Amino acid sequence: METNDGDVNNWVEIRTVDNKRTKQGLTCHLVIASLVGAFGSSFLYGYNLSVVNAPTVYIKAFCNESWTRRFGTTIETKSITLLWSIIVSIFAIGGLVGAFLVTPSVKYLGRKGTLLFNNVFAILAALLMSLSETADSFEMLIVGRFIIGVSGGIALSALPMYLGEISQKHIRGSLGQVTSIFICVGVFVGQVLGLPEILGKESSWPLLFGLNAVPAVLQLVVLPFLPESPWYLLFEKNDVTRAKKAFQVFHGKEDVTKELEEVQAEMKTQKHIHLVSVLELLRMRSARWQVITVIVTMSCYQLCGLNAIWFYTNIIFTEAGINKDHIPYITLSTGATEIAAAVISSLTIERLGRRSLLISGFGFMALFFGLLTISLHLQSKVVWMPYVSVVAILGVIAAFCIGPGGIPFVLTGEMFDQSCRPSAFMIGGTLLWLSNFAVGLLFPLIQSNLGSFCFLLFAAICILGSIYLYVILPETKNKTFAQINQSFAKMNKIHVQETGLIAATENEQYLTVIPFGNVVENNANWVSNNSETQ
Repeated sequence: METNDGDVNNWVEIRTVDNKRTKQGLTCHLVIASLVGAFGSSFLYGYNLSVVNAPTVYIKAFCNESWTRRFGTTIETKSITLLWSIIVSIFAIGGLVGAFLVTPSVKYLGRKGTLLFNNVFAILAALLMSLSETADSFEMLIVGRFIIGVSGGIALSALPMYLGEISQKHIRGSLGQVTSIFICVGVFVGQVLGLPEILGKESSWPLLFGLNAVPAVLQLVVLPFLPESPWYLLFEKNDVTRAKKAFQVFHGKEDVTKELEEVQAEMKTQKHIHLVSVLELLRMRSARWQVITVIVTMSCYQLCGLNAIWFYTNIIFTEAGINKDHIPYITLSTGATEIAAAVISSLTIERLGRRSLLISGFGFMALFFGLLTISLHLQSKVVWMPYVSVVAILGVIAAFCIGPGGIPFVLTGEMFDQSCRPSAFMIGGTLLWLSNFAVGLLFPLIQSNLGSFCFLLFAAICILGSIYLYVILPETKNKTFAQINQSFAKMNKIHVQETGLIAATENEQYLTVIPFGNVVENNANWVSNNSETQ
């Protein structure tokens, strides 16, 4: 069957009108998959960021007493501080290990299978940390923090990958923001449970860590009843029947021909392409600017200075005249601000786009960092200036959660095709955890030398990030994965030979393009033939 430009244009117009009539929103199964997946994954990451703060004094005392009982001598203050630093920072080391495990895990276990397997790490970590006091072993607490870090490293890559592949393109951004929302919810819940009236006391701090098992168990119970990613089922398993059923379940409709066409088009272009390794992806010309963009966004995610805000929060609230006993409760406002901003981002991302939210997020962070630097210098001279500092802190948090807080995970899933996506998440996850560790290691040194001027350094990083994104990043909302790759083709100096659906061949100076007409002609036979072979 031959097609001319008029036939193709007519088909595209018909499909466009039909799409407007049949466009589906969130379905029950998509909501359950996103909520349960995020609760057992990104929620735990956020929870373990904040849960160590409240019982700091009690954990240090436990380490000292355990050391004394076993070795007969008290441990020096410097050694206690070092031990505490290890307990806190080893979480990031575990996350880095988890990021390395993502690529083989999602290949052999699938996206859903990886999330399910990851719960083993969370439950094991919860048992070790909650029983550490009973066993009189601070080593169990350290190992538990490392293992829960591994769980976080896997979750922050596998979850966005799963959500991006099960959702329709017009809600892919909103659904992807669930990852960010549940990180914020996890931080907030950790703050609430850490209050002295709840679990933030000497007798109950091990239970704070034991609660890590609850989301993991819930995910183990619910997630098996939901389908695997249809993209994974088609690409890795060549299981058309299960993939079609998965599309029908998640998208809430019987006719999933359009979804199968999109996958078929990408499968045709990658017929002789294997799963790309990290080194191969770093060398691929056709993915050069996508990889650089992931590196920039993930690095800025950690280096933009949000961790520094937590360091100054209590000091600023104290100088604002707030009673010390009330500060833990006032601090909850930061967690509530995070959640509200993340929800706003999820509601606006499909209207405003990823690009505009990222650029404006980093831009407003730089603005509020500048305001915070000025207010900190004038706090002792102007009576009402501490309240400006409080507003600046909340502004930085809100700007981060509206833009940079969740969109980098969405972008990483969108900018790469099926063969490159696992390695792209591995690169992004590695940069994320390395940057996390670097901030934890270097920030005390930066703060001691620069004081409040350290916020100007973070403002500069935010400005540089927003400039890069303004110049390089194309908008990806409501586009197929192939269309997003085409947006980067010119920057990667890849010549597009025809218009249509694209993918890189082994000779990366050109892109192999499948005209739309061929997809229409071949789709019915492809679905029929593959269904018969299952």
